[in-house]
Amino acid sequence: MIEVDVNALDEAMAAGASVIDVREADEFAQVRVPGATLLPLSEFVARMDELPDVETLYLICAVGGRSLQAAQFLNARGINAVSVAGGTDAWLHSGKAVERG
Repeated sequence: MIEVDVNALDEAMAAGASVIDVREADEFAQVRVPGATLLPLSEFVARMDELPDVETLYLICAVGGRSLQAAQFLNARGINAVSVAGGTDAWLHSGKAVERG
C-alpha cells in the first residue's frame, strides 16, 4: 500500500505515527497537519538522514503528487513510506484540526 486517505492518517497519528510534509516552507506556514515535520521535496534527498526511523513513514503535500513521488523514492530504497491521498487540502476539507503560522 503506497497511499492512504486522511482518515487512515488520522488513526495512524493517534497511534503515534510520524508525518513528513514535503511542501515548501511557505505552504507549510499557511496550513498543516498538526505535528507534521517539514522536509521539502526540493531538499528531500540531501536531508534523508533526518527522517525518523519508524515502521511506516507518512508523507503529505498539498494534494498528493509530491508526497507520492517521495513515497515511491523511499519504497525503492527499502523504506516503508505511504503518501496521503488528497494531501493537506483533503485534510483541511475533511474538517480535521490544522495548525497555521
